[in-house]
Amino acid sequence: MDATAAAHRIKELSQEIEHHNRLYYEKDMPEITDAEYDALFRELQQLETDFPGLALPDSPTRRVGGRALEKFAQVRHSTPMLSLENGFTDKDLTDFDDRVKRFLGLSSSTTVAYVCEPKMDGVAVELVYENGLLAIGSTRGDGVTGEDVTENLKTIRAIPLRLKTAEPPALLTVRGEVYLPLAPFQKFNQEREEAGEPAFANPRNAAAGSLRQLDSKITAKRPLSIFCYAVGLCEGIEFDSQSHFLGSIPKLGLPVNERIRLVNGIEEVLSYYRQMMEERDDLPYEIDGVVVKVDQFALQRELGEKSRSPRWAIAWKFPPRQATTVIEDIVPQVGRTGVITPVAHLRRVEVSGVMVSRATLHNWEEMERKDIRKGDTVVVERAGDVIPAVVKVLTEKRQGNETMLPIPLTCPVCGGEVVRIEGEVAVRCVGLACPAQLLERVKHFASRHGMDIDGLGEKYIEQLLDLKLIEDVADLYTLAEEDFMKFERMGTKLAENLRTAIANSKSRDLSRLIFALGIRHVGEHTAKLLASAFGSLEHLSNATVEELTSVREVGPQVADSIVDFFRNEENREIIAKLSAAGVNPKAEEKRVGGRFTGKTFVFTGALTRFTRDEAKKMAEQEGGHAAGSVSKKTDYVVAGADAGSKLEKARQLGVTVLDEEEFLELMK
Repeated sequence: MDATAAAHRIKELSQEIEHHNRLYYEKDMPEITDAEYDALFRELQQLETDFPGLALPDSPTRRVGGRALEKFAQVRHSTPMLSLENGFTDKDLTDFDDRVKRFLGLSSSTTVAYVCEPKMDGVAVELVYENGLLAIGSTRGDGVTGEDVTENLKTIRAIPLRLKTAEPPALLTVRGEVYLPLAPFQKFNQEREEAGEPAFANPRNAAAGSLRQLDSKITAKRPLSIFCYAVGLCEGIEFDSQSHFLGSIPKLGLPVNERIRLVNGIEEVLSYYRQMMEERDDLPYEIDGVVVKVDQFALQRELGEKSRSPRWAIAWKFPPRQATTVIEDIVPQVGRTGVITPVAHLRRVEVSGVMVSRATLHNWEEMERKDIRKGDTVVVERAGDVIPAVVKVLTEKRQGNETMLPIPLTCPVCGGEVVRIEGEVAVRCVGLACPAQLLERVKHFASRHGMDIDGLGEKYIEQLLDLKLIEDVADLYTLAEEDFMKFERMGTKLAENLRTAIANSKSRDLSRLIFALGIRHVGEHTAKLLASAFGSLEHLSNATVEELTSVREVGPQVADSIVDFFRNEENREIIAKLSAAGVNPKAEEKRVGGRFTGKTFVFTGALTRFTRDEAKKMAEQEGGHAAGSVSKKTDYVVAGADAGSKLEKARQLGVTVLDEEEFLELMK
């Protein structure tokens, strides 16, 4: 492919990928599969690698992060990013309204139009668009100068790299709040704890930490989002009010909070505040108040500023989510993945309108760092989680009889083995039959990518557990149809179908069983590698760390996790029960010392005689390895129609190129 053709294809791919991004992220209406999307994305990445000078400034590949920085550069804001005056009571708001009217020379009976906005608890940033392209993105900093985090902001999918208009303004500066939604925040914290990393105290800290990563690839992995709320300098576009601005920029692709309201008079502001207080705990993101702004920009300019805050706006904060109480007990709790977490049982206390009696202490290392003990008087906070967290200990209130909770030596639920992997803070139960983990383990075991037991969903698994019909995943294979007839609203035909589905799963591939067992760090891809390398569950269960790390892509951490799993006696007993029940997985067919051992294949273009997955499996069965990109280490490129850049690169590197017929001939 020459440069002209590459430029055309790069533009075409960029537009197509952005189209699919909008369908997926904005409308939740994807038109293509993830695999098809990934193929388009990889093709664009490869073209930009081959023709770096042709990469577009708003390429979708900018979302994945670039070269790590040594430090952030400083950026001076176009106009100061001012702080807001805070209000905490109804009187603070009515006083604000009185001041606005007095300063503007309006009578006390005049009704002022205000824009009310949820006050996001995130990180303030400034986005500068030049001729429609995102040129600079920076943090608020001290209000005058911030840090250049452009590359990190480009990874946030909600931020358009190019404004969605055919006639972009010459300059548009927009302010917004970067935040981490609550559900991803909770999942993110759980993953950090399981990986042995300290949890973030709240979504704002997580967002700030993510945005200030020197390596933008790390930021790209974190599901940050943004709401825009203010305008700075602009040329080629005009707004006469805050409501006009907020109503216009979504057409440019800039997201705005859907709960913003234009109201008339301070009574409607008070009503909006109370409504947001009621909705606060149901929102998918964290807010800590509402922001009230005079709507008309002409009136804002007339009101002006005082020191470092505008006279035309106020932040009305919600009551604090903190309270002081006493830890009456500390109890270890086992999560669905086996992680054991110390949980504080509190003397009941009201925190922002909700009575709470428990607080997570995250892990023993965090508990030791904060020196949290049973009997302590503590400050607790509800922020970004259902279970509150302990913010700090009031050590001055100690009586001398407070006690620490030691790390458990056995699982508090099943009494099984507890491990703490070196370098991690998480303490976990590794027992496969631990009741605290059983629901999630059975769901994973029966899932589509596991043993694929059709129809055995969560509601049926819950009934199996409630009726005490199973104690581990192996017990699924001992169930009779009459067991299923004990379920609510269960018919004979459905019971028969469930029993048949379980029986049919006995002959799944070995890789599926390995994945279904839920071994930590072993996903679908690694399970396939292990099945291919060891050929049976027996061989895998007796493998040493050295044998495991000799397998391509299996590192020491994964190897240690596998050895620990099979060393556990309960796990070995369950595997023996599976075997006794007739679960005899088929090993991946692969010839030992096959003709393509050590050879690397790349499949590209539109294949007609077989799918790419089928072709990869054919190569792997003969000992080969299927890669996603062409390099000097590639031995064969199998090219179909419209092969594109991978074919061109193979020719440049002198890699052997085969068509489909030649590949099939090679297989004979």
